[in-house]
Amino acid sequence: MKIGNIDLGERPVALAPMEDVTDRSFRLICKEQGAAVTYSEFVSADALIRNIAATTRKLSIDPDERPTAIQIYGRETAPMVEAARIVEEAHPDFIDINFGCPVKKVAGKGAGAGMLRDIPKMLEITRAVVDAVKLPVTVKTRLGWDHENRIIVELAERLQDCGIRALTVHGRTRSQMYNGTADWEMIARVKENPRLTIPVIGNGDITSGELARRAFDTYGVDGVMVGRASIGAPWIFGDIARALGRDDIPALSRAEKFTLLRRQITESTERIDEYRGILHIRRHLAASPLFKGISHFRDTRIAMLRADTLSELMAILDEVERMLDDDPSIQNYDV
Repeated sequence: MKIGNIDLGERPVALAPMEDVTDRSFRLICKEQGAAVTYSEFVSADALIRNIAATTRKLSIDPDERPTAIQIYGRETAPMVEAARIVEEAHPDFIDINFGCPVKKVAGKGAGAGMLRDIPKMLEITRAVVDAVKLPVTVKTRLGWDHENRIIVELAERLQDCGIRALTVHGRTRSQMYNGTADWEMIARVKENPRLTIPVIGNGDITSGELARRAFDTYGVDGVMVGRASIGAPWIFGDIARALGRDDIPALSRAEKFTLLRRQITESTERIDEYRGILHIRRHLAASPLFKGISHFRDTRIAMLRADTLSELMAILDEVERMLDDDPSIQNYDV
């Protein structure tokens, strides 16, 4: 699969753009674990052109994580064009436009998935961004605003006509948010359209290697994208790679997975500061499958998620790892 001249190989698996998750450190770890391509956190066009420090920091790319995309969002054409030009100077491999984020503070203001209620504006922004930069431009969106307006098959063609080089489709509507299940049959209909020639990346509920393989085999997508299942478990990309036939990424032991989490924590605190870095990493700790199945874990979990110093948090992780090593009932727990 190619995005412009960027070759992602056969059956590529992408790390989804996720706010407060896909920072530079996490992207690199996922790349090392087998992700074919990574995406930045959401970059607000309005904040970027105002040179807000927290937003400009999102433009940082590690050379070893490439290929990578920076994703931008906004609701007006001129700021999106200006933001795209600023992003181009950061030298990502391509630029992705976010027309899929369903959260109220984004979609409720007309950006992200909110654009699914104003298709002419969506197309205007897409065409203008494509024309403004030399990098390939891609789009990530959803099936439609709600069940009665699942317009993605027609919309995909119109976005292609604007000049995008790939399309990622999350198999839910905006009204679903993250509830229910992703409709991969609708994603397949997009791919089956003979008039669509750009790659289609499917997204939604890819939580295992088996499900990723099914997405390729059953629904015919060119690539798959993994989002929430990677939080606290970046090794899922290795699991998927092996399920798809790769043998160059070995399975990690439990100890190696703990080492990865410790690395995330350390790099998060080094990138921001100790207190805010720990706050940032709590979402990964809360979601990690490493801590599932542990008896009488509630108090330790609470302590882990309340720790506010690096030494305290690392000591708790050491304790948890010892608990797992000492509990025969969890010795072979699949993490």
